[in-house]
Amino acid sequence: IHLATENEQYLNELPEQAGYFKETRIVEFIFLLSEKWHLDQSTRYQAVELLERFMIKQVEQMRGNRGNAKGRDQGQRTSWSSVRDQIANTFVLRLVSCVQLASKLSLHYNRVTSDTALKFLQSLKYFYTKQELLESELAVLNTLHFHINVSTPLAYMELLLEVLGYNGCLLPAKPLHQLCVQLLDFCYLTRETIYDTLLKIAIENSTPSKLQIAKFLTVKEDFMLLAVGIISTGVFILSSGHWEQVVEHLNCITGITPQSILEFSYAVLRHVVGSTTP
Repeated sequence: IHLATENEQYLNELPEQAGYFKETRIVEFIFLLSEKWHLDQSTRYQAVELLERFMIKQVEQMRGNRGNAKGRDQGQRTSWSSVRDQIANTFVLRLVSCVQLASKLSLHYNRVTSDTALKFLQSLKYFYTKQELLESELAVLNTLHFHINVSTPLAYMELLLEVLGYNGCLLPAKPLHQLCVQLLDFCYLTRETIYDTLLKIAIENSTPSKLQIAKFLTVKEDFMLLAVGIISTGVFILSSGHWEQVVEHLNCITGITPQSILEFSYAVLRHVVGSTTP
């Protein structure tokens, strides 16, 4: 109930730039860096969400300040391209800071030290000092008002798997969890492609309008839908005989319709298999 309420509140307050900093190259960078530093699964998703939320707030501040400097009468704000130019120089540093902060939230105590972070940055020809690294972490913390322990789709997925177990769904818990994590990784790394397919299925049209794309943003950022869709897809692959029962349970738990669950699973499977066959 807490996660559902949190998810609904997030969707109600969704900024129009949501998802902008979840493009494949950024997510892949964070995943590979987390793997290099032997961080657990929850840390990498936490880092993605921290970077996304921090960058959106920073961009909003920069655009607002630039607009104020130009004068309110002009009614102009800094364009995205201009903002990107401004943040490009510190982007990798901010990304590393978000991974560091996410590692400190982990229960596995495998935090990324300043020496480790600096060594990595130096390997990319970024020669920052420990003071600059610390200031970067503080910049993220201050911008997010120290609200950095955000829920991730992984948390939603794992909790729903637990609920299914308590509800009597006899599923192979460990292999299903492992498969769902792989599918979640896949969805993050092919995010635009999967949601583009899902949008076209939903509107039954291969050329969505700008308004339809804008309205679909809440679907793309719905962590509960993503978690439900991942579990449904995992069960279909691993134990298809239980699929209808699981979809029914997921519908009762979350209120997400069987049709929505089916469409999401189809969109994921279509790109996992690499086929358009129904």
